[in-house]
Amino acid sequence: MPSIAAVDEKTGRKFYLDDPDDLKAGEEVTFILSLHGGGSVGAWQRAYFPTVDCKERHRLVIATPSAATKEPSRRWVGEADDQHLHNIVDFVLGKYGDAVRSFWLAGHSQGGMTSARLLAEDAFFKARADGWLSLSGGRIGPAERAPGFGPPPLPGRPPMTPPARPPGGPWPDADLSFIFAVGEHEIASLPQTSPWAERYGAGPRERRPDVVDDQPGQIHDTLRDGRSNPGWGLRPRPGVAEVWVYPNARGGRLIADVVRKDKGHTEGLEPNVTETLVAMMVAAPGGKVRALRARAA
Repeated sequence: MPSIAAVDEKTGRKFYLDDPDDLKAGEEVTFILSLHGGGSVGAWQRAYFPTVDCKERHRLVIATPSAATKEPSRRWVGEADDQHLHNIVDFVLGKYGDAVRSFWLAGHSQGGMTSARLLAEDAFFKARADGWLSLSGGRIGPAERAPGFGPPPLPGRPPMTPPARPPGGPWPDADLSFIFAVGEHEIASLPQTSPWAERYGAGPRERRPDVVDDQPGQIHDTLRDGRSNPGWGLRPRPGVAEVWVYPNARGGRLIADVVRKDKGHTEGLEPNVTETLVAMMVAAPGGKVRALRARAA
């Protein structure tokens, strides 16, 4: 079916729901819960990480909500948002049932940090999620921020500071695949090792073929257009991304780093980078939702 504004019946809050137009009853799908960053909304996230463009090829179901808290800027905070996300997952899993072969949390910036918190502290998500895609939302085994990283101030508005993440996490406490995707100008450097890869006994990282895009992403921080910087992000443009994978992880878990060269925090993902990330997610092992349903039967 085409994109719809689905409704969380327990709260009355709407969210975007996308799935393949020609989806057949019982056909396998990968479910992605896609969370925007601080100060943003679900519509922006759909353009920043345009998985909807891949939903037919990769048989995706994508839920993209908006946080409720709007002051001082829209962020995922508090029990109301957490419960809303629970409700969305229950709705999707109830609608598609055993057809959901895997479930991923994907989040940009504060949405990525929220994903990490939920996977560290919330038994509901620990039991159901098969993977976490961090879109500039923190790396397990942190990648140090580039010096001076942060949003340029806007005239007449108080300075906005990037949300702080404690050096130790919170990191997920669950059995997960993990992909860290980031702009080159956001970090000082990409670590050559990964504690998550060590946890799963994976081998040293391997460089995979670069992803080359001749088309730009779909969106950027228009509020700072003309006054931004490379770390925060400029206008969308074509590019190249490096892909690093830690092979032979136990259980077939996927652990990878993707660095978008000459990009920052807010340029929307280019089409081939988006396709590559989605293909990696779909190929990774799943099964948690089905196992949970089987135990409950």
